[in-house]
Amino acid sequence: MSRRDTKKINIGGRVIGGGSPVLIQSMCNTKTEDIRGTAAQILRLEQAGCDIIRVAVPTMEAALALREIKKEIHIPLVADIHFDYRLAIAAIENGADKIRINPGNIGSRERVKAVVDKAREYGVPIRVGVNSGSLEKQLLEKYGGVTVEGLVESALDKTALIEELGYDNLVISIKSSDVMMCIKAHEMIAEKTSYPLHIGITEAGTVNAGNIKSSVGLGIMLYQGSGIPSGFPSPGDPVEEIKTAKLILGALGLRKGGVEVVSCPTCGRTSIDLIGLANQVETMAAEFDDLDIKVAVMGCAVNGPGRPGRPTWVLQAARARGF
Repeated sequence: MSRRDTKKINIGGRVIGGGSPVLIQSMCNTKTEDIRGTAAQILRLEQAGCDIIRVAVPTMEAALALREIKKEIHIPLVADIHFDYRLAIAAIENGADKIRINPGNIGSRERVKAVVDKAREYGVPIRVGVNSGSLEKQLLEKYGGVTVEGLVESALDKTALIEELGYDNLVISIKSSDVMMCIKAHEMIAEKTSYPLHIGITEAGTVNAGNIKSSVGLGIMLYQGSGIPSGFPSPGDPVEEIKTAKLILGALGLRKGGVEVVSCPTCGRTSIDLIGLANQVETMAAEFDDLDIKVAVMGCAVNGPGRPGRPTWVLQAARARGF
């Protein structure tokens, strides 16, 4: 596995690109105008291991709320903007550490310039976001629909526009609900730019489908060295998304630390509630981020302690808690 050599981008004190550790970003599903509720969810996400958090900014009230939310949290805050350039400007003025825009739906060149000028004034990075559901009409006509080539061309065109305006503090994202299209688009754009890539599968579906599609897509792209993973958009609790992202990074060797719980898949030899026991151990083990060990929960002598290749670590804390 090799990592792309990209430009370093500072997001509220956290650095991506240039060989920096891969970070996990998620997105709140609260109304940003609800300052207390949004801050509370972000604090839960922090505790779960979220490195960067994004919130929707569809109204001026939401943009102004960022200032108060920032006072309560400890990780960089990204503002997600669509359509109204004034919201992007207000978000930056109220403490956003990064903004996400699609220049294609922000409006005229003058409006994009106003956003870029404000980002330059505050030193705030811009994530140029393109997804398969909002590809420009001319590119749909050029390529006969949504294609890998069209997504990449759209992203590079928008990046070039901001570069022409004298700004290169940029992150690029291309997202699609089609996993293989997303993977191939990242393979193509990685050869054409040195900006770090924010990766994710958009509109992934329900919790189960979303987890599977995102795990496959992000796993492959991370193995290829593509970029920073986003969370896994789904109707569920975003904290669960962080858990999944951490497991993917751990499986790829991109993040160390914490307790890895392994268990056998169960069979007719199992005589205990193995899955229930493994879930309890996993919940308990989540508290021990300072350890870097495996804990095995096995259901019979075949997969039990002493078998070659099986971890035999045990958390002493488990006994102390009557486990």
